[in-house]
Amino acid sequence: MTELHPLDAGFIELEDSDRHISLGIGAVAIISGTPPTRAEFAEVLGERIAANARLRQKMRRAPFDLTAPVWEEDPNFDLAHHIHWTALPEPADDSALFDFVAAELEKRLDRDHPLWQCIVVERLTGDRWALFVKAHHSMVDGVSGVTLLSTFCDGMEAVESGGANGAQPAVNWLAWAVKGIRLPFDLPRHAVSVIRGLIPLAAATLASATDSSLNGSIGQQRRYIAARTSLTEVREIGKAFGATVNDVVLAALASAYRDLLLQRGEQPAEDTVRILVPVSMRAADAKYVLDNRVSVMIPALPVHLEDPVQRLSLIHDLMTAHKSRGEAQAEKSVMGLADWLPFAPIAWTVRLLSLIPQHGITALATNIPGPPHALTVHGREVLSLLPAVPIAMRLRTGIAILSYHDQLNFGITGDYDTNPDLRTLADGIHGAIAELLTAARNLPDAL
Repeated sequence: MTELHPLDAGFIELEDSDRHISLGIGAVAIISGTPPTRAEFAEVLGERIAANARLRQKMRRAPFDLTAPVWEEDPNFDLAHHIHWTALPEPADDSALFDFVAAELEKRLDRDHPLWQCIVVERLTGDRWALFVKAHHSMVDGVSGVTLLSTFCDGMEAVESGGANGAQPAVNWLAWAVKGIRLPFDLPRHAVSVIRGLIPLAAATLASATDSSLNGSIGQQRRYIAARTSLTEVREIGKAFGATVNDVVLAALASAYRDLLLQRGEQPAEDTVRILVPVSMRAADAKYVLDNRVSVMIPALPVHLEDPVQRLSLIHDLMTAHKSRGEAQAEKSVMGLADWLPFAPIAWTVRLLSLIPQHGITALATNIPGPPHALTVHGREVLSLLPAVPIAMRLRTGIAILSYHDQLNFGITGDYDTNPDLRTLADGIHGAIAELLTAARNLPDAL
C-alpha cells in the first residue's frame, strides 16, 4: 500500500465536497484508419499496464479520514472494467466527438475500481477513430496523464512502477531523527520564505476580481471544444518578440477572453480575468510516476489592452515577475510541509475551504508539454492529441494546452449553462495567433 500525498488526496476531498464536479483528466488521441479488434486492443493494453502497479490499484479511505487514503491492490482487477467501445451518432464529426468528451467529463470514475479508463470511439468521419483516456486527478496531473496515454502507443517505454507507484519505502529512522532535531531551527526560516512567496497567491485568491460572467456557480453538465494551432508558428512568434511559448499562449487567451467579454456586452477591465496557471515541478526522473507534482501562479490577463503585441509584452513581464517572487516554489514548500502534518485536519481544511465561494480567479489554464514526435497506435498514425480538464471551485472555464509533434492544441472545458459561447474562445485563440504571427513577420528584422 502507498499513501496518497496531500495534493493527490486533496482532489478526492474536493470532488466529495461538490456533487456537481467530476475530477477526471482526459486526453483524446485522434487516429487514422480503423481500430484494431477488441481482442487485439485488450491484449496489447494489458501488456502496457503490466509494468505499472498504480493502474491495478484502487483508492481506500481510512475511517473518519484519521489517516491519508492509500492505494492498494485491487484483488478483483479486471481489465474489462476499464476498456469501453462506442460509436458516435451521424455525422460522427469533430463536433460530435467534442460533445462525447463533454459528456464523459461529467461522469465520475468508479472508486470501487482503479481510477482510470480507456474508451475507443469507432467510425469517425474522414476514416478516423479516437482513443479517449481518462484518469482521476488524484492519480495524475497534466504531465503524468499525457505520459500515461503515450505509453499506450507503439514503441513507447512502458510506465515503470518505481517511485510513488511501488511499495511504500522503508522508513529511514535516522533521517527522521535528524529532521526532528533540526525542525525547531529550520522551521522559522522555512516559514518566512514560504509566507513571503504565498502572500501574492493568497491576495489574488481572496481578492474579488471585477464582476463578470466568467466566475460563479457551476452545474453538472459540460461543454467542450478544441482549437488547433501550429507549435512552429507559436515558437516563431516567441522568438520574434523575446517571449516563451507559454507567454504566447497566455497572450492568445487574453485576446480570446477580451473577445468573449465584448461579445457578452461586458467591459474588459485590468483585473477582470485572473487565471490559475499550474506550474510543473516534476523532475526528469519522475516522468513516469503517476501522481501530482504541480504548483500554481495566478496572473491577471491584460484583457484591457487592444494591441496584441502590447498584451504579449505585458504578459512576458508579468510572468517573469511572478517567477522571480518564488510563488510556485512557496506553494510547493507548503505541500511538502503538509507531509509532516496529520491527515485529518488537512482533509477537514480542504472541505471547509471548498465551501467558501472564491471570487478572485476566473479560469484555469495549464500548458502541458506533449510528445515531440509523431505517435502510432497499433500501427495507425495519431493525427492529433487533444487535452481535456475538469472545472471546479466556481471556475466556469478550464483550458488545457498540449503540444504534440508540430501542433499546439487547446482543449476548452466549460460549464454548460453559463458557457454557451465556447466557440468564441476557440475563434479568439486562432485570431490572436494569426495577428501575432503577422506582427512578428512584419518586424524590421523579419524582412
